[in-house]
Amino acid sequence: MRFFDGSNGGDRSGGGVLAAFLICVLVLFTGCGRGPKIRPLAEDAVVVAFGDSLTAGYGAEAGQDYPSVLAKLSGWQVVNAGVPGELSAAGLARLPGVLEEHRPALVLLCHGGNDILADSSGASIAANLDAMVRLCREAGAEVVLLAVPRRGLRLKAAPLYAEVAKRNGVPLVEDAIAEVLSKNALKSDYVHPNAAGYARIAEAVWRELRQAQR
Repeated sequence: MRFFDGSNGGDRSGGGVLAAFLICVLVLFTGCGRGPKIRPLAEDAVVVAFGDSLTAGYGAEAGQDYPSVLAKLSGWQVVNAGVPGELSAAGLARLPGVLEEHRPALVLLCHGGNDILADSSGASIAANLDAMVRLCREAGAEVVLLAVPRRGLRLKAAPLYAEVAKRNGVPLVEDAIAEVLSKNALKSDYVHPNAAGYARIAEAVWRELRQAQR
């Protein structure tokens, strides 16, 4: 194979192959950053972390929950709106009041874990999450979804979260909670992180938020 020599008008096939290769590399690297985006948040933005005990910080001391750690990382005002033991239907009913009270720029939505533990229908959980996303958007807030693991020996995010995120075009923090709850050193009991675990979740959320704002 000969590369194009501009001095003699020679074979351009090598140059064409090289150009095609460079284009492929460019597409690959630019594609890595693609995905749902959110509007850049102001330095003093109000963020609501909405969910159940995983948001409330059950299993850790006050100030060690993931919303509190995220507030320190970001500088934003992060409101912890987690209610331990809450099912997604109850969360859906509670959400409008939270949105009205705080008028957030962003909602971090982490719900459905108690439904999964109760073996509730995945379709009903997804429908409640869809409705929550819709309410947040109607209130002018961006949404980022946090996935909760499905039940099983090997913890992985329940597939319904990826489906909800794709259907609604919202960023997803998919593996953080499952990875934390897969490590004994990062959890306080079978279904809740400890302080170190919540810090890991906050760091994962912060990485996703920075990526989603680019």
